[in-house]
This record gives sequence, C-alpha cells and structure tokens, in this order.
Amino acid sequence: MAVYTHIGEAALRAFLSNYEIGSLISFKGIAAGVENSNYVLETTSAHFILTLYEKRVDPSDLPFYLGLMSHLSSNGFPCPLPVADQEGRVIKTLEGRPAAIVTFLNGYDLQAIKTDHCWQLGAAMARMHEAGKDFPQTRQNDLSISGWHELRGKCAGQLEAHFPGLEKLIDEELATLSTLWPDALPQGAIHADLFPDNVFFLDEEFAGVIDFYFACTDALAYDLAVAANAWCFNEGHVFSPALYEALLQGYERVRPLESEEKQALPLLCRGAALRFLLTRAHDWVFPQEGALVVAKNPLDYEKRLKHWRDQAG
Repeated sequence: MAVYTHIGEAALRAFLSNYEIGSLISFKGIAAGVENSNYVLETTSAHFILTLYEKRVDPSDLPFYLGLMSHLSSNGFPCPLPVADQEGRVIKTLEGRPAAIVTFLNGYDLQAIKTDHCWQLGAAMARMHEAGKDFPQTRQNDLSISGWHELRGKCAGQLEAHFPGLEKLIDEELATLSTLWPDALPQGAIHADLFPDNVFFLDEEFAGVIDFYFACTDALAYDLAVAANAWCFNEGHVFSPALYEALLQGYERVRPLESEEKQALPLLCRGAALRFLLTRAHDWVFPQEGALVVAKNPLDYEKRLKHWRDQAG
C-alpha cells in the first residue's frame, strides 16, 4: 500500500455519495507499500480501505483481484470484502484512477517473526488455496519468467551505476531459471505477495490477508516460495531453517505437497528472490515522484537469491 494520487475531501464525498456505508468522518493516506494509492476511511458505520489503482495495474485485471477476494471471503477465508455501491458496482473511478472500497480487516502486521507465526501462515496459505480451488476466473502471472525478462530489459544499462555487478548476476539467473523453470506443478489462484505487511495477526493468532493486487493463477507452491523469501530470513538477511520448516509444516498440515512440488520448491524460491530483486531494482532506477513511499533496496534480495543459488550447488 502507498499514496501516489492525492484526493480532496469534496471529490471523496461525491464519490461516496452512492454507497451505503455511512457518512465520511475522516480519511488518511497509507504510506506503506509500493503499488497503489490507499486510504483509510472512517465513516459513521465502520472503517474501510479505499484503493486507487495506479499505472502499473491493468484495469482489466481488477475483476480477477476483487472477484478472488469476494470468493475467498464467501468461503470463510479472512480477507477484505469488496463493497458495491447502490448500483452494484465494485470498480469505479476517482481522480482519474480506477478505484474500489473494501472492508477493513482488524489486526496488525508482525514486527518480530517466530516459528509459530510461520506455521500459522503456512496453514492459512493452504486454506486459502483450498478455498480458491473452484474460483472460476484465471489470470496469468505477468511477473514470472517473461515479466522478469521485460523488467531486465527496462533496466538495461541502468543498474551498474547503482549496484555494480548486479546486472551480471541477474543475467546469469535469468538464463538458468528460464531453462529449469517447472511448468507442470499443481496450479490455482495464489496471492503471490505474502509479505509480513500483507498478513495480519491479532493476539498472536492469524487474522487474515490483505492486498491481493499481485494475485494470479500459477503454481500453488510458488506462493510458498514468495513467503519463504519474505518470512524466513532475519534482519541481517540470514536464512532461518527453523522458520522455513515451520512454514512448510503448517502448509502441509492442511494441504500435503506433492513430490514434484517439494522437489521444485528450492528453484521456485530462487525465482521468487529474482522476481523481487528485479521489481525493487526497477523501482530504484525509476522512482515515482511525489509518492509517500521509499523505494526498497534490491540488494536485500540479492542476498536471498545467492542463498537459494548456493543451496542448489
């Protein structure tokens, strides 16, 4: 979450006039995240999240994102529920951007990750995958192999000045992963961005998942690979086998992995590390002016990528 597009009170009140969510009391931008513009709305009935979708989001993908959230919520998985206006519309326009309102999910993101948190996350991820099995819509993962090559092309000749040696590493990994990437693993709707700030806890218990705007149809085990990169390294970027094992054990308590998934998981983790290295490198080289968000250092994921590469021998 972040703020790129700023809205005025008059425009917001006009936007809300066709919703049955009470009268606006206050609204405030959320500075965390990197993708869209997000605001907390307080009305006389409840709190809500308003999202304005920025240029990186294809408006044609919004029915998938919001439809998946509605599907999961209706199947008992805790996540925000998209709110329709009086005419049944979930996707509207505000300040020239596609926009939507979702319910507010109570909870907080963790500041210190323990093995029990990873176990709970793994179990919750498996429940999410099970709840999404019969979701009828599909969406290609545009940040898989072809998307990585596209990002590399955009950054060509730009990275060396910021991060000496990084372009060489990226090119080597792209060549390897493009050859070895598995394409026959169990597929389904995945979140694809399960970072700690997108997973809420309450009193140390899993409370739900937010921010589905990278969700897609891909290998279910790839969700585990993303989470392993995001949850299983400490602040010094050192891998924790205990956190990783807890994540996998929690997942398999609900949905046992197939042998092919277990075999592919280290490679999927390597690919997920490259994916976040590339998106962070792109945003570092091409920062968006005026955003209330600080670009994240891609070298954090260089260290993770090298860990998984070294594991492969």
